[in-house]
Amino acid sequence: MNTEEKTVRSAQKVAGFNHVLVTYESLVATVTLNRPDKLNAINRELHEDMVAALTQVTGDRDVRVIVITGAGRAFCAGADIGYMRELLETDNRKSAEALVEAGRALVTAIRESPKAVIASVNGPAAGGGANLALACDIRIASDRASIGQTFTRIGLHPDWGATYFLPRLVGPSKAAELFFTGEVLDAAEAHRLGLFTRLVPHERLEAETAQLAQTLAARPPLALALAKRATYHSESCTLGQMLDVELDHQMQCFRSEDATEGLASFLEKRPPKFTGK
Repeated sequence: MNTEEKTVRSAQKVAGFNHVLVTYESLVATVTLNRPDKLNAINRELHEDMVAALTQVTGDRDVRVIVITGAGRAFCAGADIGYMRELLETDNRKSAEALVEAGRALVTAIRESPKAVIASVNGPAAGGGANLALACDIRIASDRASIGQTFTRIGLHPDWGATYFLPRLVGPSKAAELFFTGEVLDAAEAHRLGLFTRLVPHERLEAETAQLAQTLAARPPLALALAKRATYHSESCTLGQMLDVELDHQMQCFRSEDATEGLASFLEKRPPKFTGK
């Protein structure tokens, strides 16, 4: 892709999705949940669009970083309650199961993507929306954001990876409290607990997210992809096993053109230009 094509593409919105917007800026793809009138609550169409959009941007060689955010004043309010009620009233267990399984597809796509995935949490993130954010590698949040495992408030069990992500972030006892009570945490408390990795003034969220995304996009893609893989692999491994993983990953990086460029730029006291090779 030449420079002119990249310039055109950077301002282009990708067609084909009804409830998701995909935009490109340099090496960053932003996937925006786009049901603002419903606080980006998830129904069948939205989760299908999200899976398709994530598959698309993950497979795009010109994308190094993915940002997930919400349109309007919410990040994602979780499952669409009207849709859920309809499934209950019609005893549509097949569609209810499909909605839960959609969460599996989404969080797995995020965790298995070789690209860095940033949640830009612009407002409330509840239920499945909370866990969509927790699945991301980094969560930068507005001071107007909130997050909560609100499932028990409507008689449901945590899903979309909740019982995996939350205990690892806050410990099993605190996770149990949050699951049991359905408490919604404000931005400051969520940041204190480590659910939000960065907290910024609301009016600065877009700019701070863009700056973080561009910082990561400038890093060597192979090194970041392998570091991401190792980070999550370590959750079920011993120290010895991870030392083996580190050796394997380091030798892959050592053989890359980016490592040659990184060392040369350091010695020459200039910014590196990583190509992903």
